Parts: sequence; structure tokens; C-alpha cells
Amino acid sequence: MKWLDFVCRFGQCEASKAEFFRILIVMGIYLSSPKTEKFSEDGENGRLRYGLSSMQGWRATMEDAHAAITDLDATTSFFGVYDGHGGKVVAKFCAKYLHRQVCKNEAYAAGDMGTSVQKAFFRMDEMMRGQRGWRELAALGDKITKFTGMIEGLIWSPRGGDCHEQPDDWAFEEGPHSDFSGPTSGSTACVAIIRNNHLIVANAGDSRCVISRKGQAYNLSRDHKPELEAEKERILKAGGFIHAGRVNGSLNLSRAIGDVEFKQNKFLPVEKQVVTANPDINTVELCDDDDFLVLACDGIWDCMSSQQLVDFIHEQLHSENKLSAVCERVFDRCLAPSTAGGEGCDNMTMIVVQFKKPVGSPASADEQSSLSEPADTESKPEES
Repeated sequence: MKWLDFVCRFGQCEASKAEFFRILIVMGIYLSSPKTEKFSEDGENGRLRYGLSSMQGWRATMEDAHAAITDLDATTSFFGVYDGHGGKVVAKFCAKYLHRQVCKNEAYAAGDMGTSVQKAFFRMDEMMRGQRGWRELAALGDKITKFTGMIEGLIWSPRGGDCHEQPDDWAFEEGPHSDFSGPTSGSTACVAIIRNNHLIVANAGDSRCVISRKGQAYNLSRDHKPELEAEKERILKAGGFIHAGRVNGSLNLSRAIGDVEFKQNKFLPVEKQVVTANPDINTVELCDDDDFLVLACDGIWDCMSSQQLVDFIHEQLHSENKLSAVCERVFDRCLAPSTAGGEGCDNMTMIVVQFKKPVGSPASADEQSSLSEPADTESKPEES
């Protein structure tokens, strides 16, 4: 029996779950005890302040990465979370390069943030190909198998803006890996760009961005799962299939950067492949009723709904002003006491961004219609 078939069948049997997770520990998927050391930072500028933290938890490796850049340019801030799968290196690559590509696109200078960020997502897959891509991925990792592109390495967290750098044309390089098609590992990408009083959110995968407006949680991104009708339609039309909630029986999300094996249909554009890096783009006008913004990987959303997290953050802010410390308290709240249940066992990464008043728009939430319906206040999101 294939390993993934074993996981899907054995892990779904209630009577065997404890034994299932014990086997995952033996196989090196989970640790025998969690790594609870947290890597945190805080920062601010004249418009906002942020706090972030990441924790490996029960997982044998840390595959999350993030970017927090308060001054991408004089009026723009950038925040992103990247949740890797099959290895860490694609998440690291995105954390290092995606924000740079956003502001290098000509649409950025024209003020078209949606187009610039969409092209940056696609550009990640292009940049990871060939000799240059192979070399950059190898530099970010510490192990590489040239036949599969599976790479391991340490986490990457950039600290400064890059929009004032000279343009990088990512020139073609000759070498033994010139035909490298890209890594088989991949990563989600959920980013928030704040320019003046506008918020642009781009998402591919099942990381999530949520805004708190007068205490109410609003989802600004959609979790890309294979069961969603639009995702299922694209997957099937591109020649893929869905088994046990996974694309081609293996990947439990339907959009990601990397994952080259799912992007091999030469007759289809990049946005119509079995798995695509094409992000959903959501633009919101900020107002004085906005409390804070949260970006987090699914290690958090597996344990708390959007509204539950917003409520918890509000509660913590009564006694804790340091935003990274609030993130750390969320991790402590979510971390499972054991691997027996699965939830609370994933890597955890979270960024909280708080807007300094006034945001720049005198409008109140009642006068704006840029947000969708509030997030579900009762039910927890579906398991990944």
C-alpha cells in the first residue's frame, strides 16, 4: 500500500488514531516532545506596528517562513506568511524574493498593486527553474536531491525593504542543472500589502488573512482546498484527480508556489494547471474601525476559527501590549498536549498588524462595503 493511501485510510479510523500518530513519531513526522522555543520580533513605523512569532511545535522540521517589511517604500508595508510542504526551501525562497518581485514589476510603479502581486506569485515558479533557480534553492537549503528538487534548510526571515535595489533580470545561467524544472516541494503564500489607506491581500493555499473590524472577524482570503467547486473543476479539466480530499491523492491544497509535478500540462496557461500559484486578490479600504490584521499558517486555523482568534487577541491586548507576545500566547493556546489528535501539532507562524489611528480615511465601517460577510463565529474550519 502506498504511504499516502495508508495515511488516508489508517488515519481516518477513529479506533486506530492513537496508533496512527505513534507511527508518525516513529517515522520521523512528529517529535516525541514538541519544540516550544519561539522566534519572535516586533517593529513599527509611523502608520502601523506589528508583532510576529513562529514555533516548530511537534513537527520534526520547521517548514514555515515569513516576511515583515514596514517600509517596502515610503508609503507601503508588506507582510507575508509561507507554509512549506515537502520541505522548507520554497517557503524560504518566497520569504526572500516575493516582496522584491512585487515592487520590481512595472505595474507597481503605476499603482496597480493587484497585478504586481499576482505576477510576483507566478514569477516565483519561473525563478526557481534552471541552473540559476537550482543554485539559489541550494544556497537556501542544506540538502538537495538533484533528481527530485527536494531541498531542506533553515528558516528565512528578511528584515529590510528591497524596492530601492537595482533591477535583477534573473539572467539565464549555463550549468549541469540548466534543465531543472523546479522543486517538487512547495509552499502556500498569503501576503498583505498596506499602501496608504488601502489593504491588498493575495493568497494561494490554505494560510489565511483576517481583519478585525469593531471586534468582528472578516476573512480576507479563502482557503484553497480541492473540494471547492471552482478548484475541483480546474483540477479535473487539467487532467488531475481528487482522492481522499487530496490532489492526485497527495496534496491537500489546490494552489501553491512550487509543486512542479502538478504544473506539467504544456497546453494550459499557468493559472489553469492542476495546482496553480494564481492568487486570489482582495482589496479593502481601511477605516478607523479596523482594529488589527492577522496572517497565519494553517497550524493556527486548524485549532481556532477566525472569530475565535480575533476574540482571543482582543482579550490578550487588555493585559499585553507587545504584539509578538500575543502571538506566543496563541501558540500556547493551540499547542496540543500530545500528537494523539493531530490538531495543534503543526508548525505555527502568525503576524499581527495593528493600525495606528487615524488610518487615513475618515470613513467608518458602516459607510463602506469593501468587506464580505463576517467570518463564522461558531464552527471551526475544516481540518487540513
